[in-house]
Amino acid sequence: MTEQQKTALVVSAHSADFVWRAGGAIAQHATLGYAVHVVCLSFGERGESAKLWRKGEMTEQRVKAARRQEAEAAAEVLGASVEFFDIGDYPMRADTDTLLRLADVFRRVQPEFVLSHSLKDPYNYDHPLAMNLTQEARIVAQAEGYRPGEKIVGAPPVYAFEPHQPEQCEWRPDTFLDITEVWDKKYAAIQCMAGQEHLWEYYTRVALQRGVQAKRNIGITASKHIVYAEGFQSVFPRVTEQLG
Repeated sequence: MTEQQKTALVVSAHSADFVWRAGGAIAQHATLGYAVHVVCLSFGERGESAKLWRKGEMTEQRVKAARRQEAEAAAEVLGASVEFFDIGDYPMRADTDTLLRLADVFRRVQPEFVLSHSLKDPYNYDHPLAMNLTQEARIVAQAEGYRPGEKIVGAPPVYAFEPHQPEQCEWRPDTFLDITEVWDKKYAAIQCMAGQEHLWEYYTRVALQRGVQAKRNIGITASKHIVYAEGFQSVFPRVTEQLG
């Protein structure tokens, strides 16, 4: 990334989450010239790789390697860079070293905005852990006393992308992003996730449903043709000079 280039950061609990939930946002902003960086905290090797484990004669390292390959291919399609923390899943745990490692990513990337998981998810405790880690890393990266002399992070807005069970996660979208123009890229990235093929159709339906809602919220007489969209819930209030 260049010094003048706008940037974005996506923190994904498992190596496929960023594709299902934010692939459109990543592709959209990459098309606009953003340098989008994805951090995968784990490969989802234990809890999200059932298809691979059912093949037999599988080891954790082989599963990780397959998941890494899928995620790298998807990130390339979307136009993002990706790195893997490999801290494990089911259960996922993050120590201080992991927190500071992510804070260092914040400092390096200097994101204009940040995407991660919902703050609650009774079905998967790895997801809120990822968001809480993201928020704490953001705070550390803002602190003048952390690695004095480095450029601190400002206050990039943080958005929670859509969980698998929104109602149970108390997730309510307040932002819709039109991804119609980049849907082909998102779906190509989705198809990279061979280990979770059962989710391809599901997240296609989600994108279509959010597209309907996005269209409704810009008015039925609007000329913009929205078919696919992604929903996000903002964590912090936005500051603006105009409401219109």
